[in-house]
Amino acid sequence: MTFPYNIYFFSLNISYLECQVFYTGQLQHALLISEDGCRVQIPIINLRKHLDSRGLKGRFRLLTNTQNKIISFERLSY
Repeated sequence: MTFPYNIYFFSLNISYLECQVFYTGQLQHALLISEDGCRVQIPIINLRKHLDSRGLKGRFRLLTNTQNKIISFERLSY
């Protein structure tokens, strides 16, 4: 069965200090490696939404359409 979208899972553990570069304007995109080994480039703004005082931590799910446009990027757990 094929789906009209792609699903990627990521486990991230990035400190708050390391995430400060998200706000300098130096980076526009981040290259993430999914749990199944796929390389996926996403806009930094999608990561900023999930940043808190501990940094960027947890398990995330990315849904994209067949043209690889982001449908959703959400945290599943901390």
